[in-house]
Amino acid sequence: MVLLLVLVAAACGGNAGGGAAATGNGGPQGGSSGGRAGGQSADRVKIEFWHTYSDAEEEVLLNEVKPLFEQQHPNIELVPTRMPYEGLKQQVIAGVAGDAAPDLMRMDIIWVPEFAKMGALMRLDDKDGFADIQAAVFEGPLATNFYNGGYYGLPLNTNTKVAIYNKAILDDLGIEPPKTMDELEDAARKAKAEGYPGGITIGGAHAWAALPYFWSLGGKLTNGDYTKVDGYLNSPESVKALETILAWNAEGLLSPPILGGEPGSWDGMKNGEYLMIDDGPWFYSILMNDESFNVLEDTVQALIPAGAGGSVSVVGGENLVIFSNSKHPAEAWTFAKWMLTEEPQKLMAKVGMIPTNRQAAADETVMRTPYNPTYIEQLQTALPRTPIPQWGEMESIFNLAFEKALRGELGAKEALDDAARQIEAVLQQ
Repeated sequence: MVLLLVLVAAACGGNAGGGAAATGNGGPQGGSSGGRAGGQSADRVKIEFWHTYSDAEEEVLLNEVKPLFEQQHPNIELVPTRMPYEGLKQQVIAGVAGDAAPDLMRMDIIWVPEFAKMGALMRLDDKDGFADIQAAVFEGPLATNFYNGGYYGLPLNTNTKVAIYNKAILDDLGIEPPKTMDELEDAARKAKAEGYPGGITIGGAHAWAALPYFWSLGGKLTNGDYTKVDGYLNSPESVKALETILAWNAEGLLSPPILGGEPGSWDGMKNGEYLMIDDGPWFYSILMNDESFNVLEDTVQALIPAGAGGSVSVVGGENLVIFSNSKHPAEAWTFAKWMLTEEPQKLMAKVGMIPTNRQAAADETVMRTPYNPTYIEQLQTALPRTPIPQWGEMESIFNLAFEKALRGELGAKEALDDAARQIEAVLQQ
């Protein structure tokens, strides 16, 4: 049975792409795709690559990444095709069923375990060179490719969320960005006492918004290999984490968006109403041209405040997968490995992609982007949403339990016990 797609667009970093698909050979921007210069063999292997890059990202792919790869691997021709995001998952399923899938694809991280369970993806951790990649990349993004004891993709680009503070409110309160959850709680009390309606802004009653707080306060979703929920989601530590969030809400320390209220997170930040929100790096490029609000000067970035679980945020991004029915698996693996090396990772970083290769992420040209350093530091401890085929169902159950607890319909332990029982049943399917 095909699971329904549960999509939080921000989790993909705003890179869904869309628009008309590019021509299979990259069109007139395709660089060396049509020629035989530089000693290229007339019978070189063509590998098909589906992607959802944006206009600017695709331009770098076609004009810089593709020619560089083909120069270094003259026996392989990369054939990129830009796919519209709408309906893409169903199109991939149909392609797999009809033996018409490409060799490789840039895939939403949430889809990887589901397609791995279908048998649609090639297992990669037994391939030559995987251990080197594993040692080179951030752990959290790599974990999004884990399924049933193996890895079925590589982390191509990544993102996470960090704490963002209104500088004017910090100055008014005479405080620095909180480093711990206790300090954040105290700062929110001060903000409330001074008449600010939003101290701590959790963007909604759902996993993408709540997990950085739940995890940092000590909560857990599953055991280490993602096979057991009971005893973890409803552990004493998880119950305490949720009780803390509920206490914030009861005291009026949480901003209105937690239950769908207005103004939204960024509107409250720009209006000077919210002390703190959290979000991903894509909003900086979106807001860079906002004449009424200088996002770089009027906000202060910081790590998610640390609690009993440390400073933990959530991983977003896309993975690079090879389909099991690839006509050219060896060449596809050559390209996949190459895309995780420093040079192509730094090329894609020029248009806002955060590298998953740690050395590329630490490069001075990447760090020069003013909002990158905090995000890259946060990635050291960021965690994946549970990489299981049933994540969509698990997320829905978690979201409902979290909302019921916030609305006072269930206590923290009762809500998490009920959610753990339901999710355990889902995992047995």
